[in-house]
Amino acid sequence: MILNGKIGGQEITATYSAAVIGPTMLKEVPEVEDFLRMNGVGPTTVEYNKEVFVEDHIVEADSSFFNFFSIPVIKGDVNNLLNAPRKAVLSESIAKKIFGIENPIDKTIKIGSDTLLYTISGVMGDVPGNSHFEADILTSFMTDPGSKNPTWLSNSYSTYLLLKQNSSSKTVDAKMVEMIIKYVGPELQKYMGVSITDFAAKGNKYRFYLQNLKKAHLDPTVTQQQFKAASDPKFLMIFGSIAILIVIIAAINFMNLSTAQSSRRAKEVGIKKIGGSSRGMLVTQFLSESFILSFISLIIALIFIKVTLPYFNNLLGARLALNLFASWYIIPVLILFSVIVGILAGSYPAFFLSGFNPYEVLKGNVKNSMKNGRLRRVLVVFQFTISILLIVGTMIMYRQINYMLNKDVGFNKEKLIVINRADALGTKVKSFKDAVKGIPGVVNIASSTAVPGRNNNDNGYGMEGRKDENYLMQTNWVDYDYLETYKMTLASGRFFNESYSTDKQSCLVNESAVKNFSITDFAKTRFIQPADSGKLNYLPVIGVVKNFNFESLRNPIQPYLFRFKADGIFWGYLTVRLSGKNYLSTISAIENKWKDFVPNNPLQYYFVDADFEQMYKQEKQNAQMAVIFSILAIFIAALGLFGLTSFTVEQRTKEIGVRKAMGSSIASIYIVISREVIILVSISALIAWPLIYYIAGKWLENFYYRINLGVFSFIAGLTIALGIAVMTISYRIMRAARVNPAQSLKYE
Repeated sequence: MILNGKIGGQEITATYSAAVIGPTMLKEVPEVEDFLRMNGVGPTTVEYNKEVFVEDHIVEADSSFFNFFSIPVIKGDVNNLLNAPRKAVLSESIAKKIFGIENPIDKTIKIGSDTLLYTISGVMGDVPGNSHFEADILTSFMTDPGSKNPTWLSNSYSTYLLLKQNSSSKTVDAKMVEMIIKYVGPELQKYMGVSITDFAAKGNKYRFYLQNLKKAHLDPTVTQQQFKAASDPKFLMIFGSIAILIVIIAAINFMNLSTAQSSRRAKEVGIKKIGGSSRGMLVTQFLSESFILSFISLIIALIFIKVTLPYFNNLLGARLALNLFASWYIIPVLILFSVIVGILAGSYPAFFLSGFNPYEVLKGNVKNSMKNGRLRRVLVVFQFTISILLIVGTMIMYRQINYMLNKDVGFNKEKLIVINRADALGTKVKSFKDAVKGIPGVVNIASSTAVPGRNNNDNGYGMEGRKDENYLMQTNWVDYDYLETYKMTLASGRFFNESYSTDKQSCLVNESAVKNFSITDFAKTRFIQPADSGKLNYLPVIGVVKNFNFESLRNPIQPYLFRFKADGIFWGYLTVRLSGKNYLSTISAIENKWKDFVPNNPLQYYFVDADFEQMYKQEKQNAQMAVIFSILAIFIAALGLFGLTSFTVEQRTKEIGVRKAMGSSIASIYIVISREVIILVSISALIAWPLIYYIAGKWLENFYYRINLGVFSFIAGLTIALGIAVMTISYRIMRAARVNPAQSLKYE
């Protein structure tokens, strides 16, 4: 179930939903057979027999989980796994990790800071790596106090619906519109003071729709808040197309070299024709040879993939596996592909060779007929066009990645570590901060509910004096040290200060909020948020923080609001700024302090700069893939160019001898022979440049903050292609140019 909401110009499309939606739809929508709610709780400690483990993938789930997903239940009663509070199901690998050879059923474990123990009710198979979520431990959803929250505007969970046979998701979508009016309308009136009609009339949106689970993997327009982010299908199409083009380049090589060396098989063709062979028989022979080569290449490719796949997975952080028997159609498709490649590569040489006139062949006139290589020139241009496309595209990708990693993001992300699970400290956060501040090498420490680069809450607010207008902002509850710890800058006003008791009920916004919401005087601005009691909380703005990138550079900086983190808010993070000297000893000292405060909870931390790099993991992987494809394409093109150069030199052996006899230098002969290749590569660049300019421009549109294309990458691509082409042909030309002209003139 997908939430598509828009408030005050800010729009979200994400897998958010309220706890109450699933049960209500099961009750009121006949097409719904069952529902499942899930909630990823993030890194959490698990304790058994005084041994503590930190698990990253703990998920709260309804008892219907195993009706939705085909993950096998290894131990336990499938009908009684998550049907009561504080029940837990472990994956097979986690069960072995925690319990070893013990039977975990009915054993109890402590999860997180919950004082009550969880009973192990089952063991399931490990969740496959290609699933859209990760779950090593499932806990019963009803344990979560929020599972009984009746508020439709409180969207914190992921909800799945199982529809009855022959039911349409569009029918359910239409009925959800009616439910929004029925249930969300009164809540909008209660909490925001606006009717749902007026809410929509202002250009706002609030709707739910269903997405087929099969599409979750390849729909990046939907934010997967708790689980794996979707991949962009454009990259699959791009790299799939490149792979096909590389196969075409290899096929072109085969065609070029087969026709270029046809003089060596001319007599064979002539004799067979005189002996009674028809053209069709010769075409069949040459195509059969092509099929055999293509099939042998397929076998070699599969062996190569099997050997190199672990290195490829390690390079890209992937979990690909070669399983030819996973589906019945895999082997037939590979064989069919091999046949198609064989036809593609062998058809032109087969018809070309079989078309020789036996009379001309046996008279030795074939070489003269071979000197017109117009088609081969066209094919060389095609090869190098693809190669230059890949080279320039790879350079642009790396420039964009380098730009993102080095751009000023509005705060100093160097020398910052973030401690997860600050809630483990409970009421001891302030005492822990004071203790850490005394450690040599610690500059400052701050507490907050959100940190840049990680998911955060979107909250709706009103503004005093603007009736019926609502604004959506990411909200971060922070303490007094946050601004200084992150080294953010104030555009105007001031930050939270202990000297002002009213600051605990105040807020700050970023420059985007001021601009997007047309705030002319922040000092006279108060945001409004309804309280659970029905009363209104007024939040006067005391300052404006300069814009900073709290999300990927793919996105523009959205409105952001800082509120004061009260003592009763335990969840969130601690951020420590280090001095940059003796990192290891400083972090070790912090870890010792942590153990003093929470002895049974291991310290979990990460560096902010490294975490920001992870945001661009997909782009880095794509760039690495592009490098591999570029090297492969240019290598294949160079092989073909070397073969064609050998053929050209062979055809012009007598010419080279005459030129040397007439006094031409080796350098002048080199220029004459290589000139054609340089011209062909230059033509390739002229074709490739506008294509890659368009393709790269479209790719860069995915990033709000992006590089200018400029001319450097284009010139560099041509230079690299020319350099490789010249190096490829130089050996063969220089070797021919050094031959004694007397030998050359005796040639043929």
